[in-house]
Amino acid sequence: MPSSPDYQSIADRLHSAAIHLLRRLRRQDAAMDLSPARASALSVLVFGGPVTIGQLAAAEQVSTPTITRLVVGMERDGLLKRRGDERDGRVVWLEATARGAKILKEGRRRRVAALAAELKTLPPEELDLLSRAADLLQRLTRPGGP
Repeated sequence: MPSSPDYQSIADRLHSAAIHLLRRLRRQDAAMDLSPARASALSVLVFGGPVTIGQLAAAEQVSTPTITRLVVGMERDGLLKRRGDERDGRVVWLEATARGAKILKEGRRRRVAALAAELKTLPPEELDLLSRAADLLQRLTRPGGP
């Protein structure tokens, strides 16, 4: 009878590998000239679309006053803009400016290019395995889980 998978060990190894991979790719972020907090908040706007300050604070797992300070600085630097809601004057939407989107998309392009260069060193069977693993990870990270 086959032994059951060691879920804890697999989860631990995946967690560690993900952190190390992101740290390695973060080296590419210096060219964006954004703090990690700004880059993270801007990514929510660029890849997720307009959000309210409360939604951005929740996405970044910080308090509303903390995200408000970040937003003020990013707005001053031309990375995002505020837009009033057409139906509810109390609601303010935050969205990336063209400049903010360009900076972030270029940063992502650099990260992906750096990872692609490393993937080119792998034999085809390992690359195929990673491709299938990426599909599984995407399935695991979908809203609502697998």
